[in-house]
Amino acid sequence: MFNFKEILSVTLILFAVIDILGSIPIIIQLRQREGVIQSGKATLVAAVIMVVFLFLGQEILKLFGLDFQSFALAGAIIIFLFGMEMILGINLFHNNPESQSGSIVPLAFPLIVGAGTMTTLLSLRAAYGLPNILVGILLNLLFVYIVLKSSGWLERKLGQAGMDVLRKVFGFILLAIAIKLFKSNLHF
Repeated sequence: MFNFKEILSVTLILFAVIDILGSIPIIIQLRQREGVIQSGKATLVAAVIMVVFLFLGQEILKLFGLDFQSFALAGAIIIFLFGMEMILGINLFHNNPESQSGSIVPLAFPLIVGAGTMTTLLSLRAAYGLPNILVGILLNLLFVYIVLKSSGWLERKLGQAGMDVLRKVFGFILLAIAIKLFKSNLHF
C-alpha cells in the first residue's frame, strides 16, 4: 500500500514541478498588489484541481480525443520551457496583471497547479501507487501552505541571491524531468 520510496519520489518530483520556492518573487509581488495572500484558499483550490485531475485526467483527455502520450509530450514541452525560464531568467509565460483574485488566479492556477503539474500527475499515476501519489500531493500542499504563509520571512532570509540559486537548481531539475517525459512518451 504505502511505499516510503514512492512517496519520496512523488513528493520530490511534484516539489520540483510546482517550484513554490522559485515562485516566491511572484508570491511577494501578488501580496504587495493584493494586500494579502489567502494561503488557505489558494492551497485548497490547488488541492481540488490536483485531485480532480489525478482521478479524471484520463477522462478529460478522452473527451477531447487526446491520448496520454500526446498530452505528456505537450506537458514535457511546457515543463522544458518553464525550466528554461528559470535557468535563463526570462519570461515566456505571462500572467494577467488585471486579475482581482490573486489567491486563485494566478496563484492556485496556474502557478501552483499548471499544465506541468497536471501532466506530471498523469505520468505519476502511470508509474506509482495512488495512495503514494495522494500522500505526495498532501506533503507538497502542506509545504505550499507554509511557504505562502511565510513568504515575507523567506524573502528576508534567502535574499535575492538565494532565491536565484534555488530557481536555477529547480529549473535544471525541470529540464531533466521534461527530457525524461519526452523520451518515455515519444514513440515512432
